[in-house]
This record gives sequence, structure tokens and C-alpha cells, in this order.
Amino acid sequence: MRTRLSRRITLNILALGVFAFSVFPVYWMVLTAFKPTKDIQAETPSFLPTNITFSHFSTAVHADGFWLFWRNSAFVAISGVLLALVVACLAAFAVGRMRWKGRQAFILMVFVAQMTPWEALLIPMYVIARDTNMLDKLPMLTLIYFMMTLPFTIVTLRGFLNAIPIELEEAAQVDGCNQFQAFRRIVFPLLAPGLLSTSLFGFITAWNEFAFANLLIIKEQNQRTLPVWLSSFSNTFGTDWGATMAAATLFMLPVLLIFLVLQGRVTTGVAAGAVKG
Repeated sequence: MRTRLSRRITLNILALGVFAFSVFPVYWMVLTAFKPTKDIQAETPSFLPTNITFSHFSTAVHADGFWLFWRNSAFVAISGVLLALVVACLAAFAVGRMRWKGRQAFILMVFVAQMTPWEALLIPMYVIARDTNMLDKLPMLTLIYFMMTLPFTIVTLRGFLNAIPIELEEAAQVDGCNQFQAFRRIVFPLLAPGLLSTSLFGFITAWNEFAFANLLIIKEQNQRTLPVWLSSFSNTFGTDWGATMAAATLFMLPVLLIFLVLQGRVTTGVAAGAVKG
């Protein structure tokens, strides 16, 4: 009994240590965003807020291009995720409910695409964008984010779809629905937690993506996204670390708010998507 208790205490302490190690950079970023400049540049750092200022946030939101790049990021992230959800719903239904030649090979290809590091495709994507005259264009980024989020969305929705009893669709077909109508009226509403969870993770991936946005947006600076703009923010303001941390905090805020609002449904969707995957 004592051995189990001591082991549990040790694991809890280790978990708290890992949590503190992971959260501390975010805490320091937010804390710096609210610190006055003189406290940021002080020789002895303070780990608790003493004086709070919002001037750094004012500097960030009034910086040249902040709202333009925010809209660009929102456009490419939301568009890519919506495209992935539409295609993934159809693909998940095809591999989860239908039996056709090449189905297993298709599923294997989806898993391979999911495991492929996207950094390896930077040069091929640049060549394709250059040859198709799609450099410096947001639709190209949208297509790339669509391809990045599609495999994960298919895999997750397939697992979630397999957890829905097929008898529900069969009962709807007995009542006169065809296969598509049964999916639209019966299965699709039950997929809501899975759709929310996959869309959130896809949005996070697209919202935070930097490499492709930095590589493909070269000349048209007004087509940049917020991560690319944020990388040059400190150079623009020199040593104004308060404004830089405030901009980073504002960049993190949309994803954090969406996750807090959808937390319960996201947890349900991830758990259900792991069943019978």
C-alpha cells in the first residue's frame, strides 16, 4: 500500500514538473506583455506581476499590417480546414461504410501521408507554386493547409464513424432514405464532436504554420500571414520586447478561446475517434 502511494506521489510530482516546464514559457510571454518596459529591462527579473500596463498591446494592434495579416491567417486557416472537412467526411464515409477494391491501399496511403514530415515538401511545393504562377497568393497557402490537415481529418473521422452503429443507417434506409440521405440526416449530426475536434486541431496546425507561408510569400508583403509578420516584429521595433510578447499573446488568443469554448466536445470527439479506428 505504501509502495503504491509513494509511486503515485512520485508520478504526480513528475507530472507537475513537466507541466510547469511546458507552461512556463507561455506564462513568461504573457507576463512580459503586461510588464512596463523598465521592469522588462531590469537586471533582476520578477516572476510575479507587480505593475501592469496595456501599452504594449496598444503598440501591437496599431502596428502596420497587424489586422491585415490577422485576416490573412484567419482566411487561409478557416478555408483550408473547411475544405478538409468536406473532403474528409466523404472519404471517411467511403472507407468506413463501403467495400471497394483498393480500399486498404487507400487507407495505407492516408496513414503514410499523415506520417510524412511536411518540411520535406517545402522545395517541391515551391517549385509547383512557381511553375503555376501561384507564388505570393493566399489560395496556394489554402491548398497546402488543406493537404496538411486532410490525412489527420480522414483518420479521425473514420474512427469516429466506425463508432456509430451501422444499424442506425439501415433503419433510416428501411424508412425510405437512400444511403446519402441516411448519412446526411442520421450520421452527420452524430459526427459533430468529431468534426469539432478535427477542425480545431486542423485550425491550430494552419494558424501556427510558418515555413510554407514564409517560403511562398516573397514579393507581395500584404499577403503575409501573422506568424511570418510576428517573426519580423522584433526587428521592426528593435528592443521593444513588451510589444513583441503582446503580439505573440494576441496571436495565441484565438486558438485558446476556441479550445476553451469547445473543450468538452473536443475531448469527446478525440476519445470517440480512437474507438474502432
